Amino acid sequence: AHSSGHDHFMGIRIQCLCIDTADPAGIASFWESALGWRRTFEEEDQVCLEPPEDSPEDGIAPDLVFLKVPEGKTVKNRLHLDLRPADQSAEIARLEALGARQVSIGQGEVSWVVMADPDGNEFDVLQPLTPDELPPGHDALGRRIAAGARA
Repeated sequence: AHSSGHDHFMGIRIQCLCIDTADPAGIASFWESALGWRRTFEEEDQVCLEPPEDSPEDGIAPDLVFLKVPEGKTVKNRLHLDLRPADQSAEIARLEALGARQVSIGQGEVSWVVMADPDGNEFDVLQPLTPDELPPGHDALGRRIAAGARA
């Protein structure tokens, strides 16, 4: 019988998020600096970034894979990243210094800031979680705190 509950694990997981680009190494460099991730695979037509080894995201967050394609980006992304910083203003300034820019996609007055990477791929920089929004045992970025660790 089929169960609609979420009381079991599926035998499948998201391994990576693939991003088309004319310059895999160049856009991977932006995201490597933006996220502090590590480059684990690189060829002319493909670059893979993974979270820092032994970080809370390692083995949990999907890898980012940048794939070489001949065409450039022409329309708004149908899928985008939402980044949760500890300090929204500081992260926006840091990301702009790395080559991102703020963009308007008709979002109006919202609590997040829409930005685009150097290839024009949109992403959002959210506000930090408030203490009331944090689940017990999680740090300011919403990551689970290991037993004995401090936020």
